[in-house]
Amino acid sequence: MNIDSIQDGVVLDHIKAGKSMDIYKYLHLDQLDCSVAIIKNVRSGRMGKKDIIKIDSPMEVDLDVLGYVDPDITVNVIRNGARVEKKHLELPLKLVNIIHCKNPRCITAVEPQLDAIFLLSDPEKHTYRCAYCDAEKKRKI
Repeated sequence: MNIDSIQDGVVLDHIKAGKSMDIYKYLHLDQLDCSVAIIKNVRSGRMGKKDIIKIDSPMEVDLDVLGYVDPDITVNVIRNGARVEKKHLELPLKLVNIIHCKNPRCITAVEPQLDAIFLLSDPEKHTYRCAYCDAEKKRKI
């Protein structure tokens, strides 16, 4: 298999195997007008298997989304064929409009224009709570 290198864009590396399609959906990569390569189940000495996403266009990536889906992802910014920046992620403390409350009595159920805000309540269990009704949402690991 031959995947070309990119000149200007973003490479998302060290994605937990099988999570690349979640990231594709959350980042709305289907709406981009550039090449996006999803490489699944790549052998990795550190992880066993991993996924990689290459985006062949400079763009701002929502680090909160990536940190929520998989905080072990590495974000590499590529300019003129060389990596100019490498970002390591962690679980975001606050999520806005990334996940939504399932509680039918939450204010966001009757006022959909309100931002869906979740706060990290337990980093070890990857648990978030709705800022309005305190409903719990566990991150799928």
